[in-house]
Formats: sequence, structure tokens, C-alpha cells
Amino acid sequence: MTTLSWPRAAPTVLLAVVLAFCLPYDRIAPGSRHTGERAAVPAPPPAVPAGFFTGSDGAGVARIAAVQEWLGGASLTVGHTYLPGDRWSNIEGHPALFEPWARWKAERPGRLFVLNVPLLDRSEEGLPDDEVRAGLRRGAAGSYDEHFRTLGERLVAHRLSDAVLVLGWEMNGTTYSHRCGPDPETWKAYWRRVVTVLRAVPGQRFRFDFTASRGRDAVEWPRCYPGDFHVDIIGMDAYDQPEGLGFEEQVTEEFGLADHVRFAAARGKPVSYPEWGLFRNGDNPAYVRGMLDWFARHRPVYQTFTDYCPHGVWACADNPESGRVIRAALGATGRP
Repeated sequence: MTTLSWPRAAPTVLLAVVLAFCLPYDRIAPGSRHTGERAAVPAPPPAVPAGFFTGSDGAGVARIAAVQEWLGGASLTVGHTYLPGDRWSNIEGHPALFEPWARWKAERPGRLFVLNVPLLDRSEEGLPDDEVRAGLRRGAAGSYDEHFRTLGERLVAHRLSDAVLVLGWEMNGTTYSHRCGPDPETWKAYWRRVVTVLRAVPGQRFRFDFTASRGRDAVEWPRCYPGDFHVDIIGMDAYDQPEGLGFEEQVTEEFGLADHVRFAAARGKPVSYPEWGLFRNGDNPAYVRGMLDWFARHRPVYQTFTDYCPHGVWACADNPESGRVIRAALGATGRP
């Protein structure tokens, strides 16, 4: 997201709690017709892992139970957090961040840990293009290899060897120092180098998620794509913006939701939605319904709902109608 992002959203590490859900699939099977009797309905597909960003560091973990209660006891399956990008020592990760997630993940088999990883330090200091370009070139030449090797080793040591790593997210925007716009070719070379370093860490089973922000933004995100061999998942951060843009237009706009799934399908890659939520159009249940139906049709690896104001519905009281839609769709009891 190019408007509210780590670390402005919290003074320490961001945290997301992720929940599994199924939407109704009570539809007539293809080629069937009504005959006065109920047609056989195939079993619903597996649940789509879904999530809420609920806070930072340990406070976010403590809110998991409250979110689950609000949703009627929905099963929690994925955790999502962010490394601070202020300095390289934080990008390398710390036991204070990883150990609570390792314990949470070990409590139930099959849980997924997702970690957003900045590609450059001073990530939100508004660095000029020349400085960003120089940083990308140093990274592509190997100057930062040791930082990422340390990160990978720490993840493996904390039993998070199968993490999904969202490297340099929203690179097509202007919020972060790891943006692609000043030098797309060098950015792609740098991504490939980071993935190569992390894949060389003994014991790792990481998956790498290329996640742009929806739409054109500062640069067309396909220009930043580093190639199929170095990408496992193709993600998109998709907030309800700009003002007045309806959900269907968000689907059909250039480099929007439809272009995203087509781009991924052409490469045989699954999709993800690491960040989504309300924004410029206020309490907008039509947008929420549209996104939930989109997930049901396109089966992302995971999706994470951003739940602080103005985006959220659990910790933010400004969007009650959208909250009812979320509870009805994601709640274990389906209650509004």
C-alpha cells in the first residue's frame, strides 16, 4: 500500500492474524438444469486462508483470540508480519519477532507464516531516485548478500523454514526505498540475487511472493517482474481506492485485478492478496463482497485484510456495514 504502511502504522513490527474461510458454493453444476429435485452439488473447494492485520508485535498475537471470537470461532491458519526497514540489523530479523510466531505455528500443523521483507534500508525515508538507484545497484552486485543470508538462517533456526517471503512489496509505487521505478532492470537483477542467496540457506523451503499494488501506480508492475524461476507466488495489494472507483472498475482497470490473475495464470503461478481493505470510499460493503467473491473464484494462496482505520472492520468502528459482510462470510457460524 502506498498510503499507510510499515512502519508508519505502528512503532514496531506489524502483525497480521490470518483466518480460513469458505464462501457458499450452492450453485447449479455446469450443464445441469432444474428438474424439480435438488441437483447434486459437488463438495466445496478447500478453505481460502484469509487474514486480519490486528496490531504490532506481541499485542497483535494477543488479539488473535478476540478476532476469533468476533468471527464466531473461525480457525486460525496463517500469520503475517513485516520486518522493519529502517536499518539492516532489523531486516536481518530478531528472535523477539520470530520466536512467538514459531510457537504459534507449531501449535497446529499446516499453519502458514508470511513475512514481508524490505529490500533496502531506510525504507520510508523518501530517498531520491539517484540514491535508490545506487542502492539497487549495490544490491545487485552482492553488497547486501550477508544480510539476507543471516535472515534466512535465523528463519530456519526458528523453525520458520517454509515461510512465504514477500520481497520488496509495492515496488511499483513510491512509498518505499525498494521501489522499482528508478531502474527496473537493476531491480529485477537484485531480486534474483536475493532469492538465490536465500535459496542457498541450508534447510530452507521458502516461497517468494512478488506483490505489486493494484493499478498502474508510478510504474507498470509487469516491468518489475523478475522472471518465473525466481517467483513462486504473484501477489497484489488491493485497497478500495481511488475515490469513486467501483469494484468492477478495479477489476477491469489497466494492471488491475483481472490483469493480475491473467498474468499469473499465463506463468502457471498462484496468486495472493497480502493487503486489502476499505479506504477512499468509506464503509463500502459492495467492495467487500466483490473482493470476497473474487477470492472464492480465484483461490489465492492467502489473503490478509488490513484492520486498522480507515481500512478495517474489527478494530475500526467506522465501517459497520462492511463488518457485517465480513462476519457473515468469514465467521465460523456465518452470523452477521
